[in-house]
Amino acid sequence: MSIRVGDLGTILSIWAHPDDETYLAGALMAEAVASGQRVVCASLTAGELGTADPIAWPPARLARLRRWEAGASMAVLGVTDHRVLDLPDGGLADLDHADGVALVRGLIEDTLPDTIVTFAPDGVTFHRDHVTVSRWVTAAWEEAGRPARLLHATATDDHLRRFGALYEAWGSYMTDQRPVGTEVADLAVHLVAEGPALDQKLAALAAMASQTSDVRAVHGRRYAEMVAEEAFVESSG
Repeated sequence: MSIRVGDLGTILSIWAHPDDETYLAGALMAEAVASGQRVVCASLTAGELGTADPIAWPPARLARLRRWEAGASMAVLGVTDHRVLDLPDGGLADLDHADGVALVRGLIEDTLPDTIVTFAPDGVTFHRDHVTVSRWVTAAWEEAGRPARLLHATATDDHLRRFGALYEAWGSYMTDQRPVGTEVADLAVHLVAEGPALDQKLAALAAMASQTSDVRAVHGRRYAEMVAEEAFVESSG
């Protein structure tokens, strides 16, 4: 049975790069804020390597831009507590696991969430940073005694059937592996944004122009259909 966003209480949303949270949980966070819930969002890196043109956008310049973009995106969603922790983009897997777990546990202890939202173990796209964040969050949650509900972002099997070819065309998957879709009946939380909620999410994504402008311009309505859905399974550890 799907859990209502209003029943998630205080939400701690933990991701690798600015835009991960907006793609995967933007509608969820916005709905929670609108209902008066506390939402804390953490980006462990500034996403300074997220460009196909590192000459025009060296890391320091892109990190600064992506912080500004993330601030604008969070303003659209209504999230007022967004923390960028400045760990190295592309290098999370090379950091000490215990240090990463301790960092996340600090976030949990500071925030005291009722619900934690992050990547599934496959990182959604198999990006090493995503996978590492999932591992750190799960380990910190276990060490803390499972003090909150832990939700993992996933894709439904229908979503992958409809949009898998686009993900392939975009080169979204970082390895030869491919995600296995989740049946809707197995989801803990399932949102399909429409009307103003979808417009809000699209505006938040548009604020991250360095990451989204090309695909939005090319795919238009198809892009909107793709980002409308957010799906989460509850972790059992």
